[in-house]
Amino acid sequence: MKQQFAATLTGSDFPVDGTVQKINFDGYPDAYEFESIDNNLHLIIAKDEDGNWMRLAGTEPFLTSWIDELAQQVI
Repeated sequence: MKQQFAATLTGSDFPVDGTVQKINFDGYPDAYEFESIDNNLHLIIAKDEDGNWMRLAGTEPFLTSWIDELAQQVI
């Protein structure tokens, strides 16, 4: 997998383009960070102990669907 790649999340009004990179965050060595091109959206996700994707940090408000959308793009 690439260290950094382009990704798009579905916004409430329009698609949100940005970049994703794999990071080590708060004890999660395989976390992924999305940052929108306009710097208005920031989202960090990782898998929990059960293998489910969860949000670790990011901007508010956010759509919970973004967690699954981003997970599908990093797999």
